[in-house]
Amino acid sequence: MMNKERLISGLEMMGVAYDQTAIERFEAFHAILDEYNARMDLTAVLDEDERIDRHDLDSAAPLAQGLLAPEAKIIDVGTGAGFPGMPLLILRPDLKMTFLDALNKRILFLEDALKRLGLSAQTLHARAEDAARMADHREMYDVAVSRAVASSATLMELTLPFVRQGGVSISWKGPGVQEEMTAAKRAAFVLGGTVRGVVPAPVPRRDDWAHVLLITDKTGKTPKTYPRKAGTPNKKPLA
Repeated sequence: MMNKERLISGLEMMGVAYDQTAIERFEAFHAILDEYNARMDLTAVLDEDERIDRHDLDSAAPLAQGLLAPEAKIIDVGTGAGFPGMPLLILRPDLKMTFLDALNKRILFLEDALKRLGLSAQTLHARAEDAARMADHREMYDVAVSRAVASSATLMELTLPFVRQGGVSISWKGPGVQEEMTAAKRAAFVLGGTVRGVVPAPVPRRDDWAHVLLITDKTGKTPKTYPRKAGTPNKKPLA
């Protein structure tokens, strides 16, 4: 059973608004995740308190910082089991969310979860490098979010091509982000972006995590040569 008190107290400590429907949807989503996780590898985080902290509350960080405007059009790049997109959508059903992942089994899971939770969103089964070349998705989003594990320079190439001029890319990073900042700034410049900087993304009761959000503004257009072919941004990050 999900520890609703831990989730509620965590959201309140972060200053993130919620209602009873959101709490019920979190509880239902955890149950659906367990159901699917029994037959496919969606998350290694099985402890309920750990899941609340590591997935739900951590995903809500942009809301604590007031970074998502009403009805913002958002793409969750490399969403996996739906993080950060699902917690953001549960807390803010007004958001126009697209879940992007390269594994179809994850997309099918998310489509079922969305239906059962009564939430509306788009799903897209594709590699980020390929999706960013589709006319319906290239530079069409207010915000691109990603909690995918990759270097900051790689994440720039996987997210900025989706973002319209005036929008932002938000990447979840750990305390080592400063070591990546020079490469991140160079990559952002090449891709039509400008690194704004990092903002704290503390998770209640987890002071040792030192999580931050790397914010990059889309200040120009992404050249047609980017992103490079699938796999290249990970193997050879821009620097």
